[in-house]
Amino acid sequence: MKDLTLHIDGMHCGACVRRVTQALSNIPNAQVLEVRVGGARLSVPDTLAPSTILDALAKSGYSAHLE
Repeated sequence: MKDLTLHIDGMHCGACVRRVTQALSNIPNAQVLEVRVGGARLSVPDTLAPSTILDALAKSGYSAHLE
């Protein structure tokens, strides 16, 4: 497992935090450590491609990049 920190664009409120938390929680074998306006931390298997995470967020309407 490895910890990742994401910078997430377009988050402005608690509803955004809930949507991002839900999107990240739906990624198999990922553990959401923290979600805040503008970012998130999660623990994922070493074999999980970062594109899987970024795609899940894009489907929820947010663009993101790894810090």
